[in-house]
Parts: sequence; C-alpha cells; structure tokens
Amino acid sequence: MDRIEHHLTDELLMAYASGNLPEAFNVVVATHISLCDECRARLGAFEAIGGALIDEDASVTLSEDALAATLALIDATPEAPAEIRHKLGSVFPAPLQDYAGADLDDVKWRAIGGGVKQAVLQTSDDATVRLLSIPGGAAMPDHGHNGMELTLVLKGAFRDEDGRFARGDIEIADEDLHHTPVAEHGEDCICLAATDAPLRFRGLLPRMAQPFVGI
Repeated sequence: MDRIEHHLTDELLMAYASGNLPEAFNVVVATHISLCDECRARLGAFEAIGGALIDEDASVTLSEDALAATLALIDATPEAPAEIRHKLGSVFPAPLQDYAGADLDDVKWRAIGGGVKQAVLQTSDDATVRLLSIPGGAAMPDHGHNGMELTLVLKGAFRDEDGRFARGDIEIADEDLHHTPVAEHGEDCICLAATDAPLRFRGLLPRMAQPFVGI
C-alpha cells in the first residue's frame, strides 16, 4: 500500500471529535481515520483534550439514573444482521461497510457517463456522500466548488492540480480549488466523496447532466 501523504486538517478532526460535522462528512472522516495512523493519533489527542475540558466543567451534571439509562439503550440495540457484518480484507474499511455493504460487489452502481459510475449512500440531508468508480486513464470533468468536498481514495489513484492521491489519501477542496482529477492507468480508481454544495462545472455537457446525477 502507498504511504498516506494527504491528511485531514486539525479543524476537521476537531469538528469530528465534537460531533459538529454532517453525517456525510463523518463517513469520509471515519473511513480515512481507520486507514491513517497519523490522523487517528491526532484525533485521540483532541478527544483527550475534550474529555479533560468536560471534567473541569462543574456546570455539567448527570442525572442519578444516567448510567442505567445508557446501559438499557445498549442492551436494546439489535445485533447487526450477518450480511452487513464487517468483512476483513475488503476494499471498504469497516466504517464504510456500514453504509455501502461488505465490498465492491455489494454496490449498486449507476452509470453517469464516460465509464464513470456512482452510488449515493444514504445519510442525512445536510450533505451528500457517494462512491465513485473512475476507469483507469479517465478524467472527471473540470470543476470548482460551491462548498467543501472531501475525496478519499479507496483503490487505485488519481492526479490533479494538488498532486497524486492513492489509497488512504484525502483531498480537501473548497471554493478556491478548480481541478480536473485524472485516474491513473492500470486499474479503476474507487473514491468516497462528500459534498455540502453542488460542484461548479465549466463544460456545457456536465452542467446539463448535473441535475440528473446530483453532483
């Protein structure tokens, strides 16, 4: 496996630790953290700081039955069906399997043109997360961003104006980035991408297709 070169920012890790990210972004962040020792260690540090601050805040009190109520909720949680239990050795890390299935064969792909396929995952409505399958050597349409986009590589690799991204690498795009990702030759590039606003396409055809593919 390629060494992970592109990581999450401190701001994203702190937002994840404090529960302030949309569910779609949480899926991408959790999946990256499961692959990246460096970001997992940094997250642990932020969580420790948060825990210490809570301990020092005397204004927060728990009811006497808080522990019993929490244990009751845990006991009432049904066991996951066997078909969605985590599969070792999958292209999908464990956090993603809860949303996408055990592996690539479980994904219900939808063709969106140029050999590219996508599968939108079910999350809350404040942002969208999807799997993308891009044929080796193929380029995504040239585009910018109206908000934030997190793109995590799960298989293969792509290159764009920000460099090369392989398995475990995450690209953080905002309104300042305009790019044309190109999948490397040799194998399809499988990515997990979350957005909180529509992309800005330059080309006429991508703009015309945008309402139908939901990007």
